[in-house]
Amino acid sequence: MKLTVSIARYATGLLFIFSGLIKGIDPRGLAYKMQEFFEAWANAGFMKSLMEQLNHYALGFSVFMITLEVLVGLALILGWQRKLATWLLLGLMLFFTFLTSYVLFSGKIKACGCFGDCVPLTPNQTFTKDIILLVLAVLLLVNRKYIRAAARPAILNLLMIIGVLATLGLQFYVMKHLPLKDCLPFKKGNNIIELRKMPTNAVPDKYAIYFVYQKNGEQKEFAADALPDSTWEYVDRRQTLLEAGKNNAPLINDFSFTTAAGTDTTEAILTQPGIYYILIAKDLSALPANFGQDLRLAKDAAVKNIPFYMVASNRGAAQLRYNGAAGNAGPLPVFSCDATAIKTAARTHMVLYKMQGPVVQEKWSWADFDEVNL
Repeated sequence: MKLTVSIARYATGLLFIFSGLIKGIDPRGLAYKMQEFFEAWANAGFMKSLMEQLNHYALGFSVFMITLEVLVGLALILGWQRKLATWLLLGLMLFFTFLTSYVLFSGKIKACGCFGDCVPLTPNQTFTKDIILLVLAVLLLVNRKYIRAAARPAILNLLMIIGVLATLGLQFYVMKHLPLKDCLPFKKGNNIIELRKMPTNAVPDKYAIYFVYQKNGEQKEFAADALPDSTWEYVDRRQTLLEAGKNNAPLINDFSFTTAAGTDTTEAILTQPGIYYILIAKDLSALPANFGQDLRLAKDAAVKNIPFYMVASNRGAAQLRYNGAAGNAGPLPVFSCDATAIKTAARTHMVLYKMQGPVVQEKWSWADFDEVNL
């Protein structure tokens, strides 16, 4: 049993550390996934008011959960506070198993984001993984007497503190800058135009379509190829999912540039030759009060006659900020874009893209704009 506990302890600990750190390089990604759960539960009528409130604190919950995962994993490896560590492990696994079972059986959320965007897993894979880990958590809790500390308490406490601070430091760094490893569709080298297209091997969803008719106060459903005669009155059309498709959504969705008049200019911008820049503003109000590097870049682009575009979910606020930013060159173009698409394209308050045609050449967070020379 001692050997079994040791294997379970190290395997689980390492997996928890890996899981925490792989999400820690992009904590906003986990926050957005949490918001999906809150919105799904609110739409289902489950404690709607509370879910809407929790939605606003998703980023804080994300940082906490990532840090807790690393802490539990590190505690198992080091043998720190074995009773507390094993109870926390069991609690987390019960919680994670509930979430993955909801994803698998409800069908309302496509993936749980257990390993972030870098290691995508299907709902079946994540649920199976959590069931195995839940069994290991029970095993470790029941047999925690076999978990031995790797060093004296003072050293273990110091290592745990260092681990927690390092995990927090990593998260706050990437939230200000950009994820250390970019696993998103907008990463360097990707062709945005191609990724907006439906995959060539896409398998569409299969639906059964029924038509509801009524006669003499009685309603019935009829298949499309067996409709009733004219004595029946049409009521409704319904469809039922028979078989879910596969790979049937573009990697980049709803990423389009729309003018104030509602004109879609996405293709025109992304297919132009040469180098140009796209500044994507996710949250202008979150920038430091005296921040002006984006305005400097806009002016530099105008002076050097380099195409430079602004994209924001709130076009009005962006237009106010950049009105006159190009100086004598006139107002710079500001386009609106879907807020969800911007969350994927800009993991910080503002991101600058260097483009050549539809291909991403480089990207910078607002915190690194001072290093950019057009």
